[in-house]
Amino acid sequence: MDIIALYNDYSIPYLTEGHYHCVDGWVQTHCPHCIGEQNYHLGYNLADGFYSCWRCGGSFVDQTIAKLLNVPLREAKKIIKQYDTLVPSKREPIVKVRNKAHKLPSNTMPLQANHKKYLERRGFDPDYLEKLWGLVGTGPVSRLDTIDYKHRIIIPFIWDGQQVSFDSRDITSKHKSKYMACPKDRELISHKSILYGKQELWRDKCVVVEGPTDVWRFGTQSFAVSGIKFTSAQTRVISKICTRIAVCFDNESQATIQANKLVAELKFRGVDAFRVDIEGDPGSMKQEDADYLIKQLIN
Repeated sequence: MDIIALYNDYSIPYLTEGHYHCVDGWVQTHCPHCIGEQNYHLGYNLADGFYSCWRCGGSFVDQTIAKLLNVPLREAKKIIKQYDTLVPSKREPIVKVRNKAHKLPSNTMPLQANHKKYLERRGFDPDYLEKLWGLVGTGPVSRLDTIDYKHRIIIPFIWDGQQVSFDSRDITSKHKSKYMACPKDRELISHKSILYGKQELWRDKCVVVEGPTDVWRFGTQSFAVSGIKFTSAQTRVISKICTRIAVCFDNESQATIQANKLVAELKFRGVDAFRVDIEGDPGSMKQEDADYLIKQLIN
């Protein structure tokens, strides 16, 4: 299906590059299935003709088109047939050579007062986190390629002893994207094929969470899949590490659905997996409550 022609004809906003959710061969738009911020989470794969959302996972093409265009499912199917007659292969393919080195955004520095105040407001010890997790910060000017990383905490991802990627957290509460990851062509290994945490300290009983702040709260016997959408590569890694795993995502509806999917996938791989329900998100828990929960889950 010529999705770009369809989006243009129906005035659906889309992006193919210049945004951290953009990947070569995909067309990004706002996901009509997600609850929460609209930030080009939904991608359409040009080669194979399917949808996948960074937050909520895969969805049927006809149902998605119906929601995007706000039309009945029967009409959406007719529209899809119209755009199947167009041949996108007539366009010249865009060939990109990826040879960029991995690096952090410009003007990174040790955590400053504003970074530390943000962490303290969330109940963290900034000096402890800075030392344990290698956190650095950015000021009012920080960029990597075309992406603006100003006023953020930069979170390095270490895998097999090497920094391979990073995530970042806005500290102003003003940016539309709380988290912004490393550009894909700057990653040595995709952060969605590994786990965030202290790889060398994991044992056979762990807790899997959504993001880095949840790991900071739960400690070194936890790891994150970087969002509620996990990948098959991540489930393979988890199944090799753990014999017993607690899945502890936020309690909002989309996160609960994905947590249940992860539990089912891990059980299929022979892992004793189960979901843990908490109020809110793990990163916002009181430290003493998180410490108590971890002891109950992994001991």
